[in-house]
Amino acid sequence: MRIAFIGDIVGRPGREIIKKHLRLQKEEHGIDFVIANYENASHGFGITAKNSTELFNAEIDVMTGGNHSFDKKDIFPLFDNMELLRPHNYPEGVPGTGCKVYDVKGEKLAVLNLLGHYSMPMVDNPFRCAKNIVAQLHEEGIKNIFIDFHAEATSEKRAMMKILEGQVSAIIGTHTHVSTDDLQISKGTLYLSDIGLTGCRDNVIGMDEKVPIQRFLTSINSHFDVPKKCKTILQMVVMDIEDGECNKSFKIKLFDDGRIFKTDAWVD
Repeated sequence: MRIAFIGDIVGRPGREIIKKHLRLQKEEHGIDFVIANYENASHGFGITAKNSTELFNAEIDVMTGGNHSFDKKDIFPLFDNMELLRPHNYPEGVPGTGCKVYDVKGEKLAVLNLLGHYSMPMVDNPFRCAKNIVAQLHEEGIKNIFIDFHAEATSEKRAMMKILEGQVSAIIGTHTHVSTDDLQISKGTLYLSDIGLTGCRDNVIGMDEKVPIQRFLTSINSHFDVPKKCKTILQMVVMDIEDGECNKSFKIKLFDDGRIFKTDAWVD
């Protein structure tokens, strides 16, 4: 199977570039299944029912979340009727789930969403949660496992890789909105510390720069806003998975001015 993952979609600029280009990219690269992170999709914080429908209509199959999953309260009923995940290590009793299994080309694919610890909400241990869920999936005969690890610290993401290396198909980090240059395959597991945002590329992590600059210069905070006009980027990792292992992967960076950069994963 060939699946793709799109990083943190930030506001209308992120949604618009996906609507314009995703369908064509799926056709060009023969992509069977698309996963995307929604947690900044509605004006930078969470996602609404309207924007969920908009992105699913753009041919995304399932969306993962993060620390902003519950910012828009109308998400709660959406967990029951849309393919929306939230981090699986939220405490017991929180609505939704962070792990679902899908049929892709006659094979099973598990999608697992986890939240890190550093500078994040108080959640259960993501590393123990991951080990337990992966063991359960293996017991059920499910080998193809994709993980979106939404975390601030690259050390947490790298540790997750070393814990699960050779046991899952892919671990890709989200949250920082800044892409890293470590796309690799090791023991059949694809890893990337952070895929980077999809949205505005000429501001500060997809947001208008005025408030972040004010915060850094004066320590006075205010509400972050997504610019109405900006230069945009779509960042997507494509991966081939067979029998639980990733054997090929590349990352696409598609700019609104027509430039496209493709980077192959290096293999150990």
